[in-house]
Amino acid sequence: MDKNKAIERIKELRDEINYHNYRYYILDNPEISDYEYDMMMKELMDLENKYPELITPDSPTQRVGGEPLSKFEQVTHTVPLLSLSNSYNEGELLDFDRRVRKEIRDEVEYVVEFKIDGLSVALKYEKGKFVRGATRGDGVVGEDITKNLRTIKTIPLSLREEVDIEVRGEAYIPKKKFVQLNERQEENGQPVFANPRNAAAGSLRQLDPKVTASRPLDIFVFSILMVEGKELRKHSEALDYMKKIGFKTSQYEVCKDIYEVIKLCEKWEEKRHDLPFEIDGLVVKVNDLTQRETLGTRAKSPRWAIAYKFPAEEKETTIKDIIVQVGRTGAITPTAILEPIKVAGSVVSRATLHNQDFINEKDIRIGDKVIIHKAGDIIPEVVRVLKEKRTGKEKKFILPDRCPECHEPTVRLEGEVALRCINMACPAQLRRGIIHFVSRNAMNIDGLGEAIVKMLLEKGFIKDPGDLYYLKDKREDLVKIERMGKKSVQNLLDAIERSKENDLERLINALGIKLVGSKAASLLAEKFESLDRLMAASQEELTAIDEIGPKMAESIVAFFKDEKNRKVIDKLKSAGVNMKNKKESFADVEQKLEGKTFVLTGTLGNYTRNEAKEIIERLGGKVTGNVSKKTNFVLAGENPGSKLSKAEKLGIKVIDEDEFQRLIK
Repeated sequence: MDKNKAIERIKELRDEINYHNYRYYILDNPEISDYEYDMMMKELMDLENKYPELITPDSPTQRVGGEPLSKFEQVTHTVPLLSLSNSYNEGELLDFDRRVRKEIRDEVEYVVEFKIDGLSVALKYEKGKFVRGATRGDGVVGEDITKNLRTIKTIPLSLREEVDIEVRGEAYIPKKKFVQLNERQEENGQPVFANPRNAAAGSLRQLDPKVTASRPLDIFVFSILMVEGKELRKHSEALDYMKKIGFKTSQYEVCKDIYEVIKLCEKWEEKRHDLPFEIDGLVVKVNDLTQRETLGTRAKSPRWAIAYKFPAEEKETTIKDIIVQVGRTGAITPTAILEPIKVAGSVVSRATLHNQDFINEKDIRIGDKVIIHKAGDIIPEVVRVLKEKRTGKEKKFILPDRCPECHEPTVRLEGEVALRCINMACPAQLRRGIIHFVSRNAMNIDGLGEAIVKMLLEKGFIKDPGDLYYLKDKREDLVKIERMGKKSVQNLLDAIERSKENDLERLINALGIKLVGSKAASLLAEKFESLDRLMAASQEELTAIDEIGPKMAESIVAFFKDEKNRKVIDKLKSAGVNMKNKKESFADVEQKLEGKTFVLTGTLGNYTRNEAKEIIERLGGKVTGNVSKKTNFVLAGENPGSKLSKAEKLGIKVIDEDEFQRLIK
């Protein structure tokens, strides 16, 4: 397909995909199958890959997140994002109504909406294109999180009208997806989120948009802050208009008086647990926009709106027992086994007790009568102990000094609250540890997904990561396993064999040393150049490296002191897994690109983008994703995109690979 036809087809595909996104995400009424949608998206991605200069920021493909940010820029809101006054009972709602009616002599109707518990954001569109998104901040100044907001599929990148508009919404994570997110966090040995609001806020304030893209964020848009060329008389009209042009809005009801509002509050206080998302109350707003202007605002909140907050549902139950569980990183977590009781719409029989400090602080004992609630209406939590109901038969609980799975001594690292098992061969940690070992950012072994790892463990083919490299000796046994077959077994063994040649930083990351991620693994590989040297490093040598703090250094030393971990490493070494840093060290080389900023565009012939970026950074330079006046060089390969024309307009020096090689020689 030539370029002119590609331009036409790309426009057709984008219009179709945007239409079906609107049907699926906004109207919840899809017209085509997931397969048909995926095929259209694939065709669009293929065309954009062939003609990258045709990619635009509002293309449906541009939701995966770009380059990580160094910080968030501040944004002054065009219209202040006010907070709401709260009410907690019928009397306070009646007081609010009296204050409104004192100023407004005519009839007053109210709009009642769900009070979504998430993170408030402002979205700005110019001629229907999404140009900026920001957090609420203090209401006057927020943070620019545009790149992160682009990853949320329910935020339209193009509206159905070419209008200049700024709206306010609440980003959130649905209940089921929040539970799945926490399960994934726990599976990866990462901290779980306390509630959906914390998860949403933390996800949107990630400096790496790819992390945000991996989180199940959603949004409801609930207010027009500014719109050009559109006359609206009522808030209910504004909500309908926003839905019409492509925004996802929450359901609302119009009430003719405050008594209808009160009935609605009573109804949703009972039914809120049936909703797929978390609400902590309802928002009551005067519907007529002229009446709102008459009522005005206080310093931080409008006089024409109020939040009705639901009381937290608390129930009494008994702690029948306390058990412990071991996670991938060895964290030993106590869990209370409760007398089953219905709380916030579901039966609760367990509650996490976090750690020994939490147990001691609340003086929780086996047999205690306790009050529990659901933090964020989702996670069961012990609020307090009813000490006045103790009989004397209650038993104190102390976390074990040995791992309940492998019976090795547990340790509590300085400055931490968690008790841990640091035995890499611990059965409870093994499955999750191997899944991490073979993952994309670690040894990157294709074909070794969670199901295969679990099967290999259950059938006794492996007991630790080192055993993966001896599976070739069990080829005939593997072929006999259902759904494996000769070809898939051979592909798996080939992938394992290829991984032996990985660089040292991948191996260090794969070992799963607590607090050591891919960035720290890269620093350690460059500094020590071999795993043997790293294993012999003292805490002082480790903390001498920038970005390696005392806690990480202590974790590294403790890991390599453990005899079982050293045996696994010996097994890897005997199998021929690379233990040395293959990358040329630039530590003693002149930092000839120091202070220089590069932008890469097009396809390079001698390097991948990541390889070129790595060379620039090792020579002291910096690579950014966008061309600006601060850019020193644009490195252009074949089929450069719009960055090239922008560089030429700004007078930025454009270099090819030959000139780049002369620069780095």
